[in-house]
Amino acid sequence: MTVHFVGAGPGDPELLTCKAANILRQTHCCIFAGSLVNPEILELLPKSALRYDSAGMTLEEIVEVIQEMHAEQHDVTRLHTGDPSLYGAIAEQMNVLDKLGIPYSVVPGVSSFQAAAAALKLELTLPEVSQTVILTRVAGRTPVPETQEMERLAATRSTLCIFLSIGQIEELAKKLIQHYGETCPVGVVFRASWPDEKIICGQLDDIAEKVRGENITRTAMILVGDALDRTAATASRLYDKHFTHGYRKGENS
Repeated sequence: MTVHFVGAGPGDPELLTCKAANILRQTHCCIFAGSLVNPEILELLPKSALRYDSAGMTLEEIVEVIQEMHAEQHDVTRLHTGDPSLYGAIAEQMNVLDKLGIPYSVVPGVSSFQAAAAALKLELTLPEVSQTVILTRVAGRTPVPETQEMERLAATRSTLCIFLSIGQIEELAKKLIQHYGETCPVGVVFRASWPDEKIICGQLDDIAEKVRGENITRTAMILVGDALDRTAATASRLYDKHFTHGYRKGENS
């Protein structure tokens, strides 16, 4: 018996990995985040599969279900949105399973920051513009370590992918302007890859107003940085005809 922590991806069922789909098709019990997981993904479950919506469950209740399945020698699929390693609260679950001696695996999924970048048609690491991507969030009910506060991260001028923060977009923009400037491009993607996906493009000085105008208060990814302006990039050396690498000799080399 194994507990499989599975990434359901950002929403679109076609972005579910083959491995994740195979696990879902064979599972006896699925515990899923009902408020976030696309119901179409749950259609992959066997009709006989036990289903538990974790939205209204505590950690203790989740573990109790897992223990019952373990006693009966049944696998459990713990279905998380996006990639379970990002803001998935799986560490606390795995720690309990370690103590109980219950084996588990982790199956990665496509993250919402990747789906948002795809929706915006972006390369987050433009040559000579940004070679660093920071995945972060502003402090809310879950605090952020002092060394990782937004002002400190913004000082790097990296490409920022900001989770779980759309409700504080106005305050966030004011903090980022100090390092990125008022005209730095911003992309906000609501429910990336879902049928009702919304894309809002702007600058740090107007993005809050645009987001308010669309009445977006949750389930949105915020991308910030100079890399959002594709015209700012210089051409990559990877395909430069004068550049030599291990698989191609450049001209005049």
